[in-house]
Amino acid sequence: MKIAIVKEQAAGERRVAGTPETVKKFIALGAQVAVEAGAGVAASIGDDAYAAAGAQVADRAAVVSGADIVLGVQAPAADTLAGAKPGALVAASFNPFGERARVDGYAAAGLEALAMEFMPRITRAQSMDILSSQSNLSGYKAVLDAAAEYDRAFPMMMTAAGTVSAARVFVMGVGVAGLQAIATARRLGAQVSATDVRSATKEQIESLGAKAIFVENVKGIEGEGSGGYATEMSDEYKAAQAELVSAHIAKQDIVITTALIPGRPAPRLISDAQIASMKPGSVIVDLAVEAGGNVEGAVAGEVVEKHGVKIVGHRNVPSRVAADTSALFSRNLYNFLSAFWDKEKNAPILDEEIGIAIRLTQGGKVVNERLLG
Repeated sequence: MKIAIVKEQAAGERRVAGTPETVKKFIALGAQVAVEAGAGVAASIGDDAYAAAGAQVADRAAVVSGADIVLGVQAPAADTLAGAKPGALVAASFNPFGERARVDGYAAAGLEALAMEFMPRITRAQSMDILSSQSNLSGYKAVLDAAAEYDRAFPMMMTAAGTVSAARVFVMGVGVAGLQAIATARRLGAQVSATDVRSATKEQIESLGAKAIFVENVKGIEGEGSGGYATEMSDEYKAAQAELVSAHIAKQDIVITTALIPGRPAPRLISDAQIASMKPGSVIVDLAVEAGGNVEGAVAGEVVEKHGVKIVGHRNVPSRVAADTSALFSRNLYNFLSAFWDKEKNAPILDEEIGIAIRLTQGGKVVNERLLG
């Protein structure tokens, strides 16, 4: 059983899908591991560290040749995996809705594409969930990015020259990224508030010491979709939320938006008029900018200024903390494959529920129901 860890080709991608730690663990399972030269350099892992862990370090062709399993962060194009065994498993992030042509390429190449972002949010798959592990550090980094653009201090400071007020931070969308953003902003001394369409998150917000900002008296709106994700809200709820948020956002120094709906454009949370109501020097960080953005006027890959407010739209935020996100992503992959490792066959035999959820292609066809509907 040969496992290939390839170097990322996407522009700006600094993560890697394997670390010396997971290489050692795969070898302990009985696998041979090959790592493409330079794969970990951007994540502060040199080729010598992989070699010391027992991996073969070579060029792309040699690494992929004869591979039974290929691991990546962003799935490579199928035509770059020539030489892998027929039906080889490729476990990575595929962005299946946005990159359908890439999925079709895997089907045509006879490869079995496993989209790790489709991992079901069930208890036994928590340690395999790349969305959670990467979002956690995205929420952390969003606060640091906001602090870098904000020209004032976060904590309240009492000095002989007078008192510096604490920054007011408002987090919109309280999933994994939002919760970590709340915790990080609190650690930096900010006065934090947060909101979400899912009523169940109110207790989580308050448990972190933040103020929960929620629409009241709109019946039947829970906002909880399948798998713990947010779902689309009614027009009544949207109108009530817009009114509440508009009044609150005008008083904030920093706003961090994190709202995503799988397979759909990111919901618009902040309008141009709401931006104009904020104080000059305020900062907004849009973590959903690559999915269309929560903030009107946000630009993917840029920091723009509107009405004196900076709008931060960094691409691929997990890659901005590459060493740690790589370690977590790699462990997700190891936890996934090792959980189904058959010692007699020296290969993973995927669980039916999880296999059906994440398998995109098999036998030369696209097989995932989410892409066939």
